[in-house]
Amino acid sequence: MPTSTVRKRKRSTITGAAALAVCASLLLAACGSTKDTASTGSGGTGKVGVILPLLTSPFWQSYNDYVPRMAESEGVEVLKTVNSNSDPSQQITDIDNELTQGVKGLVVAPLDSAAIQAGLDQAERRGVPVVAVDVAPDKGKVAMVVRADNVAYGRKACDYLGRHVSSGKVVQIMGDLASVNGRDRSEAFRTCVREKYPELKVLEIPAKWESDTAAAKLDTLLNANPDIKGIYLQAGGVYLAPTLQTLKSKNMLRPAGRKGHIAIVSNDGIPQEFDALRKGQIDATVSQPADAYAKYGLAYIKAAMEGRTFKPGPTDHGSTIVRLPSGILEDQLPAPLVTKDNVDDPKLWGNTVE
Repeated sequence: MPTSTVRKRKRSTITGAAALAVCASLLLAACGSTKDTASTGSGGTGKVGVILPLLTSPFWQSYNDYVPRMAESEGVEVLKTVNSNSDPSQQITDIDNELTQGVKGLVVAPLDSAAIQAGLDQAERRGVPVVAVDVAPDKGKVAMVVRADNVAYGRKACDYLGRHVSSGKVVQIMGDLASVNGRDRSEAFRTCVREKYPELKVLEIPAKWESDTAAAKLDTLLNANPDIKGIYLQAGGVYLAPTLQTLKSKNMLRPAGRKGHIAIVSNDGIPQEFDALRKGQIDATVSQPADAYAKYGLAYIKAAMEGRTFKPGPTDHGSTIVRLPSGILEDQLPAPLVTKDNVDDPKLWGNTVE
């Protein structure tokens, strides 16, 4: 897999959302506490299990690197992180293993929004609170979902391509539709195009967050549609490298401003996307906050272990807690659009890795 091997990065500074000195008590003051500390929880003490969905993406590698740093700053003791390796069934097993080891809290990035309920139910039966990061479960009990607005991701990609591609065919390389992220981004993109840019024709590639699948299906699609004008990558961490390589192999990778350039909008905000932006290989990306996911995932689980709960409304770290249709609360963290005009912004987490 083209993105499976990258060197481990060291953070020289903690900037952007991660640099906000927000302790759990302030976080709760902003969000509202509705339960007495003594009523439930472990008093905020005990080890926390952190379960990753995969490590074949630079985005999740960066998140994994942030976890120990943010755990130290938030005063949370974390067991060694566990990688579920893109397998929803393995993720349920990983949750059970962590519970068996006696963790008092779990921070989980779900692979499958429906399947994760089995793991959430196991945790609830044992009285262990869970915070979901990046992906919201369809059902099940979580103290909070820490996530950016994925509907906005799809809309931002649509609006950028709509403004820069007047007409013709555009492709969205979709994520796994078993994940609410894949569904939100896909539906938001196609709805926005239909309502605002009817001169564009959307072609879709279901790729399930798999780089090899994306490369193979894009190659086939380009053979039949050599007149593609734009591409939306729903996950730069797994789709950027195979997309650029596929275009290059067909002599279709031309820099921005050159005749025949294919406009590309990505999602993630990894350093590789920023490099591609500077080279003119892609045109924009949405910076998904890996640093803030780690920071606030751990802050919320510490608070939940203290028996605290939350309510909708603005937070003190530039986000808003909303109640999802399922009743679950979600802290929607900022995720800015990055173009050549702001790609060198030092506040972007993708600019602070070596």
